Amino acid sequence: MGIQIAPSILAADFARLADEAAAVSNADWLHVDVMDNHFVPNLTLGMPVVESLAKATDIPLDCHLMIEDPDRWAPGYVEAGASSVTFHIEACRAPIRTAREIRAKGARAAMALRPATPIEPYEDLLPELDMILIMTVEPGFGGQKFLDVCVPKIRRTRQLLEKHGLELWIEIDGGVSADTIEQCAEAGADVFVAGSAVYAADDPNAMVENLRGLAEQSTR
Repeated sequence: MGIQIAPSILAADFARLADEAAAVSNADWLHVDVMDNHFVPNLTLGMPVVESLAKATDIPLDCHLMIEDPDRWAPGYVEAGASSVTFHIEACRAPIRTAREIRAKGARAAMALRPATPIEPYEDLLPELDMILIMTVEPGFGGQKFLDVCVPKIRRTRQLLEKHGLELWIEIDGGVSADTIEQCAEAGADVFVAGSAVYAADDPNAMVENLRGLAEQSTR
């Protein structure tokens, strides 16, 4: 599967989203944080912006829904142009149905876990998914400090996938930087959301390559 880097536009200039997407042209994904000010205490952007962004970039969109009632809204994000849609298990009432609807519309389905949410109760759900997103900060705001207490959960998740012979991706989101990416890659993560580390860099594209190189080095 290889290492994949997904710059988060939460750290980008919202007035220049097309230009900010172009600034990370060698990224594997563009991570879009959708927040509703209910599930998390912040309000960002929604379906119309995703639809516009999908027309403005060739980078596939990785939409992370930090919203209430994702069962209702998730399929619409695929129609808006997302190639991957992530719902939070803490907010989802019908995760199997929602995952199947996302997949049926042609996108990858992913389940996100808050830092304190264990993976083990959802072991039976894994075959319905294409990716697990492990939050390494509390969802809702960018620029937070990485929670290293989440690293053992990354490792346990990888072990569960190996136990069942599943080839799901493990994505991490929160505090990813040159200082933290290696330990997460070593633990089994392979998709890395990086906001501030990329968009605060003088050369965002060069930072994407730097992060990818660090993660690849730690998995050799």
